[in-house]
Amino acid sequence: MLKTLRFEQIQASHIPAILVIEKENNAAPWSERSFQNELDHPYGIFLVALLQGELVAYGGVWLVIDEAHITTVSVAPSHRREGIGQRLMVELLEKAKLAGMVCSTLEVRAGNEAAIKLYEKLGFNVVATRKGYYPDNKEDAVVMWMYNLDTWEPPRS
Repeated sequence: MLKTLRFEQIQASHIPAILVIEKENNAAPWSERSFQNELDHPYGIFLVALLQGELVAYGGVWLVIDEAHITTVSVAPSHRREGIGQRLMVELLEKAKLAGMVCSTLEVRAGNEAAIKLYEKLGFNVVATRKGYYPDNKEDAVVMWMYNLDTWEPPRS
């Protein structure tokens, strides 16, 4: 079924479906305006993942000097554990690498062990913790870095 998975740049028509997933996945969801801002962000790449035409995931990265800052990655609950998140991250990282970025960073909830394992598999390393980072429940954020994006190759599996 993942043979039909494709990625495309965010469009205004995607935002209603994104908001549904965002509210399902995040206790402190991004606003509609936040996603609208990604439509023409001059230093951003924001992709949606479509599976058989259904929007099942989305993610964004901001290009800051030579750093790819992953801003958000989210997969619909009904499509988790299918490899979509990894494929989306690879797509974002490859586009950032092509844009000349040499490193990448992100923050992830300390309790999101599945995401942390995925990011480690992709080559990110835990470098710090931000205490009380998330406003909804004051959960810590784990700060992760990939310092070799310019020479990075995606994992084979």
